[in-house]
Amino acid sequence: MSTSEQLTQEEIRLKQDRERQAYWRRWGCYLSDRSWGTVREDYSKDGSAWEYFDFEQSHYRAYRWGEDGIAGISDNHQRLCFALAFWNEQDPFLKERLFGLSNSQGNHGEDVKEYYFHLDNTPTHSYMKYLYKYPQQAFPYEQLQQENQKRGLKEREFELIDTGIFDDHQYFDITVEYAKATDEDILINIHVTNHNRETKRLHLLPTLWFRNIWSWGYDVEKPRLKIYDRNDQFSTIEAEHPDLGKRWLYCEQPVRALLRPLRERETPLLFTENNTNYQRLSGEKNQSPYVKDSFHRYVVQGEKSAVNPDHIGTKFAAYYTLEIEAGKTTTIQLRLCNNPELELPFGQEYHDTFQTRFQEAEQFYQRISPYEKDPELRNVQRQAFAGLLWNKQYYHYVIDTWLAGDPGQPSPPEERKQGKNSDWVHLHIDDVISMPDKWEYPYFAAWDWAFHLIPLAVIDIDFAKKQLDRLTREWYMHPNGQLPAYEWDFDGVNPPVHAWAAWRIYTIEQKRYGRSDKKFLERVFQKLLLNFTWWINRQDKDGNNVFQGGFLGLDNIGVFNRGDELPTGGKLSQSDGTSWMAMFCLDMLTIALELASDNEVYEDIASKFFEHFLYIVEAMNHIGPEGYTLWNNEDGFYYDVLDLPNGNNIDLKVRSLVGLIPLLAVTIIKSETFEKLSGFTKRVNWFINNRPHLSRNIACMEGCGQNSRRLLAIVDRDKLRRLLEKMLDQTEFLSDYGIRSLSRYHAEHPYTFQANDEEYQVGYEPAESQTAMFGGNSNWRGPIWFPINYLLIEALQRFDYYYGDDFKVECPTGSGNLVSLWEVALELERRLIAIFQANESGYRPVYGDFEQFHDSNWQNLILFHEYFHGDNGAGLGASHQTGWTALIAKLIMQRSEYDR
Repeated sequence: MSTSEQLTQEEIRLKQDRERQAYWRRWGCYLSDRSWGTVREDYSKDGSAWEYFDFEQSHYRAYRWGEDGIAGISDNHQRLCFALAFWNEQDPFLKERLFGLSNSQGNHGEDVKEYYFHLDNTPTHSYMKYLYKYPQQAFPYEQLQQENQKRGLKEREFELIDTGIFDDHQYFDITVEYAKATDEDILINIHVTNHNRETKRLHLLPTLWFRNIWSWGYDVEKPRLKIYDRNDQFSTIEAEHPDLGKRWLYCEQPVRALLRPLRERETPLLFTENNTNYQRLSGEKNQSPYVKDSFHRYVVQGEKSAVNPDHIGTKFAAYYTLEIEAGKTTTIQLRLCNNPELELPFGQEYHDTFQTRFQEAEQFYQRISPYEKDPELRNVQRQAFAGLLWNKQYYHYVIDTWLAGDPGQPSPPEERKQGKNSDWVHLHIDDVISMPDKWEYPYFAAWDWAFHLIPLAVIDIDFAKKQLDRLTREWYMHPNGQLPAYEWDFDGVNPPVHAWAAWRIYTIEQKRYGRSDKKFLERVFQKLLLNFTWWINRQDKDGNNVFQGGFLGLDNIGVFNRGDELPTGGKLSQSDGTSWMAMFCLDMLTIALELASDNEVYEDIASKFFEHFLYIVEAMNHIGPEGYTLWNNEDGFYYDVLDLPNGNNIDLKVRSLVGLIPLLAVTIIKSETFEKLSGFTKRVNWFINNRPHLSRNIACMEGCGQNSRRLLAIVDRDKLRRLLEKMLDQTEFLSDYGIRSLSRYHAEHPYTFQANDEEYQVGYEPAESQTAMFGGNSNWRGPIWFPINYLLIEALQRFDYYYGDDFKVECPTGSGNLVSLWEVALELERRLIAIFQANESGYRPVYGDFEQFHDSNWQNLILFHEYFHGDNGAGLGASHQTGWTALIAKLIMQRSEYDR
């Protein structure tokens, strides 16, 4: 957007927050969907996080590092939390958090077994909307566990919808809307719709509580909740915290309650402590008779003495019993703010604020992407952005404290001091972070994070920059330069895509906001220099520019678990690991050239990355001192190469993303750059003249003049054509819904390898993997995966920018339809978007074969999965991975711009 355009109200709020005139981001949807089963809460000696703190314990046991809840919000340090709880009079316990299976319980790893949808959100969280579908029959906890335990890896997961519990419309739609009147005044509407043909009762408990900071043996003042005021129209609860100060929650008294006899009018106000119920867990005496699960005991078990009669505590709920007629909706109103003296907290101003904030959200997203031609795409994009924002989470993890344990708790086992994450004692995180999926992945994953930032940069450039800044700061990055991978193993190695993310964020800000933040670019670049050095020193064991990066996030895609010792001994030279490093070089080169326009010192650094890229490409494409290359000329494909202890080398001939990732390492140096940066130009020309065996990896314009535009890429023109021939073949990689992670060729021709009397096999599996080699959700033997598809589209566009219409390929292969690489990129975009688009009958491929989603109350609700079926586009894996799958919003935006 042009800086001369008038700002929308949401953009004004973002500006106010950036300039610290108002703190619009202080409150947001920062509550996790799951804190049980995480490494942070695991104090076992063997790192068995799922078993040490399971779902059942989550009802009774106080969390140490962060809270969870349904449709919840908190402040940015999660001192005070708000979320919903409810009971349908059938469930065995109060529904306070989302249920799902642990890694060992699910037949394809961990998996949430609920239906909830992120309908709307804005960057300042000035307007948010969330829908939870709550069955009216008893929630089938045992059935879900038992059926998934019976199923094997060759069967699909058994989902909540498979139980038939939503048949005959026997469920409630519980929709919560948040609207901010000011940065400290949050209005809350809870709408409950009964879809049943009969009147049904719902027990609704909007809950306010403090994160437990007082049970761990430190000298901290305990916060307090108490009744501040109570009258016929509303009750006011005061929340006082030593750091946050005071806030007040207004809870309306429903109009229908006023029609009851006086003794029945008051909504019960329940108080307890957010303390562990030790008696329930281990038979030990409780610190207080009022504990974390007291509301369950009060509502479900009818135990009236479970709550504090003095109406004081650290956890509070207003208890509404709602009788809702068939097809009707009941609304409950609340307000959390910093003003204790509101005379009409739910007057006309309250209602007007919701309407105003919704309209402002409409205006903001209309500015972002005015896709007027297709309301279907607007719906998909809006929910993708909403899910991306709803997946923000307060994340607290201090490794040295976690390893040592707390003075007020039993000492952790000694084994932990040499166990998981024990060499990351510098790591100290207390931030709001963009998460992949707040139930299945309620912790950051370093390379996922980079992809989140691209659509985030479109709607909130300040937040996107700050996120990447944080990941590269000293309290995240290891002193040796390694970036932390993810909570289960910070030592893991993820693809180095953060220089790419930094450059994309920088160019998005240039294009959309008309400004260049070189300070941000330089700050991140300096830290990534350390990370680059770590890669060179740790992952190129022989110093020959061929890399061994481990599993690199590509779970299960290879013959072996690439993160473990090889059964053959030796090492694995990785086409994808080496290509990621080549891409890292080019992204660092691009950034250095941009910075060199203001500081000539960066010309020398740019030369360094230019040279290093050429050495990597030479190692990949040409016979080296070890006598092999990663390019198989006979097959026209890149493979991993197994380097055996006896000196022999074996191509592992698996046609997978491993062989397509070399396409991603491509950039163009414009002629203007050569004209402006004489020092860099001199060095490039020296290489062309004096290193002919390296300069053959530089493509250049006709004549290859001294100041010509040059293409730097792993693949030359011939290799590009041969790779695309396979990638665009519908019997191999090209699906109706994007590029598969493994070629369909392996459905009929599985690759087998014999080692130590054991046979290893890779076959095409379009959905969940039938091999639990990597553990849990090992899933990359065929499905479609958004991040790599997105990078492939970008690479094709860069190749097209260089080759233009002179370079055409068949798409699909064998069709006779010759198109440019730009048109190939457009076709891939179209296929990816088609996963979410409804056809004339309202069917979306992402739904798979679930008929329930054809219902009018479901058909416009979108789930953004972790990956997608390689043949039919059905959503698989984590169902709210609006982290990297939110890239769909950016793709839709791009098509909007093309159409204009």
